[in-house]
Amino acid sequence: MGKFQVIDHPLIQHKLTIIRDKNCGTKVFREVVDEIAMLMAYEVSRDMPLEDIEIETPITPSTQKTLSGKKVAIVPILRAGIGMVDGILELIPAAKVGHIGMFRDEETFEPHEYFFKMPEDIDSRQLFIVDPMLATGGSAIMAIDSLKKRGASNMKFVCLVAAPEGVKALQEAHPDVDIYTAALDERLNEQGYIVPGLGDAGDRLFGTK
Repeated sequence: MGKFQVIDHPLIQHKLTIIRDKNCGTKVFREVVDEIAMLMAYEVSRDMPLEDIEIETPITPSTQKTLSGKKVAIVPILRAGIGMVDGILELIPAAKVGHIGMFRDEETFEPHEYFFKMPEDIDSRQLFIVDPMLATGGSAIMAIDSLKKRGASNMKFVCLVAAPEGVKALQEAHPDVDIYTAALDERLNEQGYIVPGLGDAGDRLFGTK
C-alpha cells in the first residue's frame, strides 16, 4: 500500500483555514492555494534522489549534493488542479506540465475525461498529480488509469483536502500511488462534496459561481 500523509505543518493549516472561509474572495483564494501547494511540494519532493558533484567554493574544492537529474512532471486535473501548478513550479522550475481534463456528472458523480496532453517521456518521469479535492476519488482514479495506460509508473497524488471515502477508493484502485493532503476531512455529503471542505475549488479559484 502506498503512503498516505497529512502534511499538517502550522503554516499549511493556517492557510487552509483562510480558504475554507466562505467569505474568502477569488483573489485571496487563488493566492493562498498557490502558497499551500508550494509548501506541500517541499514535503512531497523529500525523497528526490541526490548525487555528489565536485565544485569549488570561494574557499576550497568541495564535494556537494545536487539533484541527480530525476525528471519531474506536474499533472493538474482540470480545471481546479491548475491552481496548484505555479506553487510547485516555484520550487521545481524545470518540471514539465501535463494536463488531464475531467468533468463530473452532477447526477451520477462519475468523472468523464475530455482532454489529455502530456510530455512524451512520462514513463521516465516522477509525476505529481494535483487536484485540490479528493472527494469520491473518481477523477483521481480515472486520471491515474489514463496515465498508466500510457506508460507512467512513478506517481504521487497531491490534494489540499481529502474525504475518507476518496482516500479509500484511490488506495484500493491504485495501491502503488502515494497520497499527500493538507487535511483529511470528515465525510462526503449527499451531493458528493467534502464536509466541512471548502466548496467547489474550481468555482472559487476562477470566480465562476
